This record gives sequence, C-alpha cells and structure tokens, in this order.
Amino acid sequence: MENSLRLESPSLSRRQLLNFITGATVAATTSSALYIAGKFFIAPTETSAGDAILAKDILGNPIPAAQILAEPPGTRALVAGLAGEPTYLIVKEDRTLDRIGLVDNCTHLGCTFPWNPIDEQFQCPCHGSRYAPDGTVVRGPAPLPLKIVQVVAIDNSILISPWMENDPRTGEKPWWV
Repeated sequence: MENSLRLESPSLSRRQLLNFITGATVAATTSSALYIAGKFFIAPTETSAGDAILAKDILGNPIPAAQILAEPPGTRALVAGLAGEPTYLIVKEDRTLDRIGLVDNCTHLGCTFPWNPIDEQFQCPCHGSRYAPDGTVVRGPAPLPLKIVQVVAIDNSILISPWMENDPRTGEKPWWV
C-alpha cells in the first residue's frame, strides 16, 4: 500500500464554492449597473476635429448637411449640439449654413424656446424673454444674449464647436467662456 495515492480533501468546500458563486454574481451585477450609470451620467466625447462634435438629431444620429441645406433660406433648424444642448442652425440666403449657431437655453432660467417666424424672434414661454434673430436680448427678464457656437459644414457633415473668439454681437469676450 505504500505505492497507492492518498485521497486528499477537495480544494473547495461546498460552503466556499457557494460563497464564491454568490460573490461573483454580486460583483458582475454591481459592475454592470455602475457601467450603465457611468454611460448615462458622463457625456459622450465624440470629437471629429479638436473640440468639434457632429450635429445630431433627437435620436443621436448624425445629421447630414444636405438635409439641413434642403430647407428654405432663413430656416432655423434645431439639432443636438455641444453636450447635447439644443442648438439652432441657420440656413442663409445662399443655401449655406451660418457660421454661428444659437444655443436654445434662455439666459434667464435655462428654458428652451421656439423660433417664431412671424415675429422673427426667439420667444421664451417661461417668463416672456424675447431674443432677436442673432440672439441679442430684445425684452427681458433675460440678462444676457444667447450663447453661440461655431458651425462648419464639411463633406456633408455639420461640425459644432465652442465659440472662443470675441462675441460678434457685442465685440467683447463671451460671457460663457
């Protein structure tokens, strides 16, 4: 019997195995929940050129420039811009996009507002602020002009980037920088 193999106890007991399976299940569930929460709370960083991002529709799909440029001149097209902020793009008379986009957030309390083509104004429904077509305040209580972004159409893509130059409406450094 000297040459026979000794039977040793198994490496894991039943209790250790069940503890391991329970811990692995809890860890997998927790990590997947944290991943989903992280994807929800952290804005996507889809950069195409520097700080520029592609203009997107409400579902998050990139909008081709041809789709916006097919609209009549003077149209204000609403797209998802920087950090998903609603942004108005303006079709000029020569069927190109204006290089300035207007962010659709009232500077009074952050409400979103529609473009009124009859009055040719942006009109905030919350407290009655009115903005001119270039985003300057026509009537308060809004204290500041609308935030602007830079818009460029390249190869049927619309790129939106932060406006870092002096505000062309006031000639001063932008209030949002």
